[in-house]
Formats: sequence, structure tokens, C-alpha cells
Amino acid sequence: MDTEIKVVVNSEYSGLRLDKFLAEQEELELSRSFIKKLIEEGKVTVNGLHRKASYKVRGGEIIAVLLPPPRELSVKPEEIPLDIVYEDEDLVVVNKKAGMVVHPAEGNWDGTLVNALLYHCQNLSGIGGVLRPGIVHRLDKDTSGLLVVAKNDLAHQSLAEQIKEKKAVREYWTIVHGYLKNKEGIIDLPIGRHPRDRQKMAVVSNGKTAQTVYKVLEEFNKGFTLIQAKLLTGRTHQIRVHFSYLGHPVLGDPKYGHQNNPFGVKRQMLHAIKLSFIHPRSGELLEFTAPLPEDFQRVLAKLRG
Repeated sequence: MDTEIKVVVNSEYSGLRLDKFLAEQEELELSRSFIKKLIEEGKVTVNGLHRKASYKVRGGEIIAVLLPPPRELSVKPEEIPLDIVYEDEDLVVVNKKAGMVVHPAEGNWDGTLVNALLYHCQNLSGIGGVLRPGIVHRLDKDTSGLLVVAKNDLAHQSLAEQIKEKKAVREYWTIVHGYLKNKEGIIDLPIGRHPRDRQKMAVVSNGKTAQTVYKVLEEFNKGFTLIQAKLLTGRTHQIRVHFSYLGHPVLGDPKYGHQNNPFGVKRQMLHAIKLSFIHPRSGELLEFTAPLPEDFQRVLAKLRG
């Protein structure tokens, strides 16, 4: 059976085409071409009425989308090396290398973590759908570090709930430009789509709650700071957006950072260094640490040199 998802139009989107508006909604994660197909099939209504893809939405309207049931799994297993930190019958913890996309999407249909996991363990939770089996939380393509993946629905539901209830701890280390005024604190600034560049996220007044706990670990006389950051929420690009907004973008960040890149790094210096959660079946507290990758260590060595 089809699943109905309802979205309320925020006033900032007034005047946007219906298909474009829906393509930008994170909770849907649908391509614009697929949305057009749904509209043509009569599976999208605006305040109960069928509208064309070109219809201009208005603030306050309620849009209902009927999503068909997931297709049979069509992502191909691929023999790709993985750094497995821990594995049992319920879950697997991976130390993801920078440059690897977590799940298939437009422009990245193979070579992803999901392709590698399907080859490695054959069974993953079905809750994430066809393209995201087992994926409870994600890391950006060029962010390295720890990620937990569910092998069954019991594990998926438990892990997702722990993240939602802030019981799972996700700690990152990052190098940012400049020196922070306060050496520790909580960044509590809402994040949503950038009002002009829809490929980016931004701190916006009507965004979703986003909270990052941070602590300065080390300051360098070359104008950079090593930061520990813990996520209380998991918005897209959260750490990168928060520190960029404060005027301290992540070193090497091509989307939110400075052009100044004195170390020639090829990606944002952001690493998911620690991960802890309660095991879904045993109730045991599991804690994992992933060493800093070589490129991150090289930059730190230069800063300390």
C-alpha cells in the first residue's frame, strides 16, 4: 500500500513550483523527475486538490504525497574493502574513509558504503528502504570516521531512537579557521535550506532545531583551532554550517569554507572519532574510537611544527 506523507509549506517557499518545493524537502528525499511522475499519476494534492508540477505553492498549504511501497532491492553488492571496527548478528560499526558516499543516490549509484556492506554481510535492516538499507545515520562523503549500521529492524529502531533521544554519543574532531571567543559551549542555531542556494544548508530562523556541543582542544599560532564537537541533533552538514556561521569554517570545506587553504587539503578536516550507544539486544554500553586519518594527522603535525 502507498504511504502518505504530509508537508506544510513554509512561507519562505511561497512562489516556488510545486515539484521544486517537494524536491527540496529533506524528509522526502525524492528526485524532481520522480516527483513529477507522482504528480502526473495524481498522487500529490495541495489542500486536497490535484495541481500541476508548475503550480506555485503558498505558505500554509498542506501538501500530501502518496509514496508507493519500496521496490525490490536493486543495489548491487560490490567487493570493496571496509574497515570493520565491530560486528555481530545485529549491527556493524565501520570506520568510513573520506571520499566514500554512504548510500546510492543521483550521481553515485555504485561504489558506496551500502554496496560494500551488502557484499560483506548480505543482510541489512529494511527500514532505510531500497537505497539506504541499514543506514541509521550518515556521514558526508568527505567526512571520515565511525558509523553504525543495522542488520535488522530491531537494531535499526533501537539505534534510531537512541540518536533521537540523545542517548547515543557522536563525537567529532575538526580543525577550524581562527580562534573561538568561548572555549566551550553549545551552538543552538536552527538549520534549514539556504534561502538562495538550495544546494546548501544555512542557519535560518524557521529551520529545524540544531545543537552542537563543542570544546576547544588546541589552538595553533597559525590561526587555526582543533575542536571537539558532539552532535545533539543530526541536521545535514550541521557542524560545518554551525562553525561557518560563527565565522570559523572547517578547514578545507569546499562548500562552507574559506578559499584560503594553506595546507592543500582535498576535503573538510572533519572526523567522527568516537561513537557510543547501548546494544539493542544485550543492553551493553558499546564505545568505539577511530584514529585520526593520515591527512588529518599531517595537517596537525604542520600546525604544531
